[in-house]
Amino acid sequence: MVLVTGASGFVGNALVVRLASKSPSVVVVAAVRQLNKCWPNGVNPIQVGDLLPSTDWSKALRGVDSVIHCSARAHLMKDNATDSLNAYRQVNVLGTVNLASQAAKAGVRRFVFVSSIKVNGEATQTGRPFMADDIPSPIGPYGVSKMEAENGLRELCFRTGMELVIVRPVLVYGAGVKANFTNMLRWVQSGVPLPLGRIHNSRSFVALDNLVDLLINCLIHPSAAGQTFLVSDGEDVSTSDLLCRIADAMGKTAFLLPLPASWIELTATFLGKQELAQRLCGSLQVNIEKNQRLLGWRPPLTLDEGLKKAVEGMLH
Repeated sequence: MVLVTGASGFVGNALVVRLASKSPSVVVVAAVRQLNKCWPNGVNPIQVGDLLPSTDWSKALRGVDSVIHCSARAHLMKDNATDSLNAYRQVNVLGTVNLASQAAKAGVRRFVFVSSIKVNGEATQTGRPFMADDIPSPIGPYGVSKMEAENGLRELCFRTGMELVIVRPVLVYGAGVKANFTNMLRWVQSGVPLPLGRIHNSRSFVALDNLVDLLINCLIHPSAAGQTFLVSDGEDVSTSDLLCRIADAMGKTAFLLPLPASWIELTATFLGKQELAQRLCGSLQVNIEKNQRLLGWRPPLTLDEGLKKAVEGMLH
């Protein structure tokens, strides 16, 4: 029996559906804030409310053998919290460690934690990707909270003997994706000219199906215990190339104006959009060779296949 937290979310929902379809013998407990949707056969939804230091997980953990923890206070481009780091810590650190502590007491064998590449940092030099075992270097409060959650889980699992697996995804895209990736899809669909034709960065992305596939592997593979993994599609692209490949998936042509990246960065700084400029112009690459070496895992979908599914999800 597997407990998936954040089961109504973008990643959690896809994970629950995939797990439920794998085998009739797999019982999936879907932890949700509210019971407001129908679930496939083999899924047992349980309302737990918010992820907080005081949340009672006893009902959701009953009979559970393993946990995949997707729930979190997500990264926000504009965070209006008065004390942003404390707000993230309450959910992502204290709420997570509270869940893991109750899971260990309930006899859970393995705890898979969906962390974030922001634990590694915000950017890489082209050709020098992040590695899974690099020393963490988070910058913002979200990344710091995820790193602290990882540290808290390691300490708890060392004391209790519960197996821990940490997965740090890069930006996840797929059918139903929101936020910045959705904006990219809409930009290309609209056909408006975009000043992004001379961006020579290199970024890693991960299709939702690829992330879900790795998480399931981390749930069952003996060699995953005690390890940290990064995850991507295994193919890095520039922002300019990504937009062209999104256009190809739509059967369109991307109209990209050849403005220098320095102009975009300067304009973004003037408008207070430095983080957006970093995502559009900066590089962030990850190395996933460890996944193949320890788990025999390669991404089932190529980048182009993942983009096609994301576009189909948007258009339908």
